[in-house]
Amino acid sequence: MNDWVTDNIIEIFGAVAGIAYVILEIKRNILLWPLGVITSLVYIYVFGHSGFYANMGLQAYYLVISFYGWYKWHEAHKERSDAVPQKREGTHGVKRRSSAKAEELRAHKERSQSFSKGEGNIEETTGQTDIRRINGKTALFCLATALGLWGLLWFVLDRWTDSPVPLWDGLIASLSVVATWMLTRKYLEQWYVWIIANAIAMIVYLSSGMYPTAILFFVYFVMAIIGVMSWSRQGAKRRSPV
Repeated sequence: MNDWVTDNIIEIFGAVAGIAYVILEIKRNILLWPLGVITSLVYIYVFGHSGFYANMGLQAYYLVISFYGWYKWHEAHKERSDAVPQKREGTHGVKRRSSAKAEELRAHKERSQSFSKGEGNIEETTGQTDIRRINGKTALFCLATALGLWGLLWFVLDRWTDSPVPLWDGLIASLSVVATWMLTRKYLEQWYVWIIANAIAMIVYLSSGMYPTAILFFVYFVMAIIGVMSWSRQGAKRRSPV
């Protein structure tokens, strides 16, 4: 047992970091993105070592998009925080107006500091939901992108690599690319894509003997179900993509 743990310590660490990542994702906590950077670096090694080249490349994509997602979430919060409604001036003198303005600025500063430290999400700091619903045009774009990328990866992996499962490797990677992009936009429907991708990945990695990673994707599968229920309860909005 000790030998197995020693031989798979990097994969085990990546699995633990991945579980922490999805917990933060459900909570819509901005710290999921820096943790995503760490997890991606670990799994670039793990998947490359195991011959899952599409998913190794996927982790490189995750690495880049983690910085993009970090930036987008921070900017979204900044825009909402900056849109603090201005209070009408009262008629009770300069002191009262100044006191109200100071209190408003203090509350704004506390919300910004809280979010920057990863303490909560936009709904908790501004009272507004930041979850979005995907529209038909964007959904079709995501579907076409996933299918096109799947076909391309399947062809490349089958022709030019020794991937043990090129069809499934390509499918997992293509679904994950689309779902991660949807996450950066905070679309509720990203959870449904993750449910499908994680179910397939769990079976594939289990059959390949990658047990810590299979367990990780089982946790991902369960937490994706929890995620869609949690986000749905928080009142998703239907808005056009920006």
